[in-house]
Amino acid sequence: MEMLTLEAFELATDVVKKVATETKLLYSQYLSNQCGNKVYLKPENMQVTGAYKIRGAYFKISTLTDEERAKGLVTASAGNHAQGVAYAAKAYGCKAVIVMPTTTPLMKVNRTKSYGAEVVLHGDVYDEAAAYAKKLSEEEGYTFIHPFDDLAVATGQGTIAMEIIKELPLVDYILVPVGGGGLATGVSTLAKMMNPKIKVIAVEPAGANCLQESLKAGKPVTLDKVSTIADGTAVKTPGQIIFPYLQENIDEIITVEDDELVGAFLDMVENHKMVVENSGLLTVAALKQLNFKDKKVVSVLSGGNMDIITMSSVVQLGLIQRERIFSVSTLLPDKPGELVNVASIIAKEQGNVIRLDHNQFVSTNRSAAVELKITMESFGPEHKKKIIDALQKGGYNPKEISVMM
Repeated sequence: MEMLTLEAFELATDVVKKVATETKLLYSQYLSNQCGNKVYLKPENMQVTGAYKIRGAYFKISTLTDEERAKGLVTASAGNHAQGVAYAAKAYGCKAVIVMPTTTPLMKVNRTKSYGAEVVLHGDVYDEAAAYAKKLSEEEGYTFIHPFDDLAVATGQGTIAMEIIKELPLVDYILVPVGGGGLATGVSTLAKMMNPKIKVIAVEPAGANCLQESLKAGKPVTLDKVSTIADGTAVKTPGQIIFPYLQENIDEIITVEDDELVGAFLDMVENHKMVVENSGLLTVAALKQLNFKDKKVVSVLSGGNMDIITMSSVVQLGLIQRERIFSVSTLLPDKPGELVNVASIIAKEQGNVIRLDHNQFVSTNRSAAVELKITMESFGPEHKKKIIDALQKGGYNPKEISVMM
């Protein structure tokens, strides 16, 4: 049947219920206060595969013939579509080969394998993995399942909009992350069908803004390179087939710097007790850039598949960014009691030392000066200043340096 019609979206909504969770909207008082709107979260990170991609993958596979499924499936993905196809293929009892960039987080690779798929690591970014997947399709006869440039896949992703509007009929704005554009295509097309007054804002990483550049050019363009911690949306070229729908239905594009994603991760963990991957955080970070107030806004959290190492790095960077971890360097005489005195000043101000580096060889005259580098935790900028001021009053001259971890 023809895709991206209301009939197709209704069918897809019924089909994906077999594998996808209907993720209920979560109202966020914290984010609402931050941006002056009523913010609701669409937690697709809570899907069985950890991301919305299960919707499009399963619906696409449901439209294939028995013969096409019997050939085996192949796709390329940075992780979430990979898991969606692997899970759906297992449900249909067919073989799946998944080509993933070599930079894909280990957790996404292992999760994909756990669903019974064969994983091939190739290329540094999605586009290189996709070229190899297409080559395998031609050589081995596999049926290729495109992660975004496919109308059936986009129709499956659009079921998110069906759920949003069903639960929040008077929604004003829907924010969707964009990599290749499949999610944005499905959500924006269905949203406009159901209520043309709904505005859909696409959110891209600043270092992978292929849709923004393509809309400026009036045609799909390929970026020279992509550079972003949002690996799930690190795409050089938006979909050719779906591009006209994006042109017609996307109302605005916001780009987000990587540093803003770090802060958004801390916000979600601390205020909502949820792990959301960097691509899924795009719509949260974008809330600060909205130029309107008092509207009902839904942020689609596209996924939560973040490996522990990445998570650790993001938390550390976030704490440094918010000045809850900082380092200072000071010179002090090399005599008994000086180190204890410094530690006492910090303890009195409720600072928590997490690392010390005591260098006796900074000067040939050790009795005159040795260098002490201290990394410590604070409650935030004001508390940090209070600790530094106390060290200053104690006769030391602390200078802030890059954090030692």
